[in-house]
Amino acid sequence: MGRKINTRGFTLVETITAGAILSMSVLTLVAITTRSLTATRFNRHYETAASIVEKQLSLLDYIGIDEFIELGQAEGVVEDFEPGYHWEVATEYLGIDSLYQVTITVTWLERNRPYSVSVQTRLNGMSTYVEAETETEQE
Repeated sequence: MGRKINTRGFTLVETITAGAILSMSVLTLVAITTRSLTATRFNRHYETAASIVEKQLSLLDYIGIDEFIELGQAEGVVEDFEPGYHWEVATEYLGIDSLYQVTITVTWLERNRPYSVSVQTRLNGMSTYVEAETETEQE
């Protein structure tokens, strides 16, 4: 007569297929985790750069644009954070009474690749019209 076929368990093909699906799933999860950690690291650098920009803008606002231009300090290095962040402030007179366009740029190196954040704003300095008016009133 015939043999009785044992139907318990999995065939070799089913086991290999299940292993391949499991391997692909694990690799996908590892890739997602790696990308997430990389994005978190870059986000931390961009937040630090934004903090440096905000600090420089606050300092510029405190000193005043006119005094800042007279001081001439327009760049520096922040070594408080891990990769050295370099900041630079560029000002441009717009031709309108005491209106300046200010560009603050923060750069850093991450794995020998340069990254930067630039912010532009406009600040109003002391008006020459107001100065002339106060000089006339004092006389």
